[in-house]
Amino acid sequence: MKNPLFLAIVSFCLLNSNCSSGQSQKNSATKTVNTKQKYPDPPIADEKTVYPVQHTEAQWRERLTPEQYNILRQEGTERAYSGKYDHFYEKGTYYSAASLQPLFSSEAKFNSGTGWPSFYAPINPDAVRLVRDESYGTIRWAVVDSKTGSHLGHVFDDGPAPTGKRYCMNSLALIFVPEGGKPPTNSKQ
Repeated sequence: MKNPLFLAIVSFCLLNSNCSSGQSQKNSATKTVNTKQKYPDPPIADEKTVYPVQHTEAQWRERLTPEQYNILRQEGTERAYSGKYDHFYEKGTYYSAASLQPLFSSEAKFNSGTGWPSFYAPINPDAVRLVRDESYGTIRWAVVDSKTGSHLGHVFDDGPAPTGKRYCMNSLALIFVPEGGKPPTNSKQ
């Protein structure tokens, strides 16, 4: 007599958990779709991508500081915890030091604990491009300025909600303008 009752209870529990699991999966899928609509992934660039702003290397060296040139044009990386925007949380907008276009909002900035300023999404998906990076024996995605193709940093899939992304940027590739401030007119700021 105990066995049929036991089986009935177990069956009920399994059925109930499967139904709620299905509902949970449906809700999760809906959240993913809504997040992708609000924060679409930036376009992927390849060797055929043409960037609208073109300068000679001499012009880049004149426009940028030597440190900015290393990051933006030679794909360098700042030492962890050395950038001025790592633990910087004022309200405003981060612009590209290469093109002077807005890239990230302080609203999307978070402390990743990695030593580089991190954001969960660009200010607009068209502000940046993603480039497949196979250096150092790994596959990852470099983030470049959409107007110049200049290197900004990398994006990883270990960020917080709502996107799960971590746009890990070099401070030297960015220019911060406080909320209400005027956009930059010069890269060397």
